[in-house]
Amino acid sequence: MNIQKAYFESPIGIIEVTGTDDLVYTVNFTDEIKDEICDSREIKNCISQLKEYFTGKRKNFSINYALDGTDFQKRVWNEMVKIPFGEVVSYKDIALSIGHPKAFRAVGSAVGKNPISIIIPCHRVVKSNGTIGNYGGGRWRKSWLLNHETKSKIGA
Repeated sequence: MNIQKAYFESPIGIIEVTGTDDLVYTVNFTDEIKDEICDSREIKNCISQLKEYFTGKRKNFSINYALDGTDFQKRVWNEMVKIPFGEVVSYKDIALSIGHPKAFRAVGSAVGKNPISIIIPCHRVVKSNGTIGNYGGGRWRKSWLLNHETKSKIGA
């Protein structure tokens, strides 16, 4: 298995995408672009869709990805994919929807370990009181992403 990397300079920082020719494994923020040669079809597809997202042309993603985590984490991540563009749900909402109503802290932990940022929209998960909560890429990025989606949704 040949793991490759590619980089995309988004409006909110450099995004590193890793994967193989057929699957994306991670989409994360990074501080630097490393000189990598990437001929992965699926990574190129992912970056193309991210570019469309940031220009407001894409609201849903259709990439092939593989998730590496516990069964609980995968249930949380798969639930996050269902959150509509421009909308938010709480950690508690996800806990309820996966059948673990008291596991909102564990949900928060799983959300924080999301390996495929933006595509699996962890930025759309907020605290029950409506505040944005934490985000692995920084709260300012989460706020930017939520504002971007609100503006793109209104403009649709």
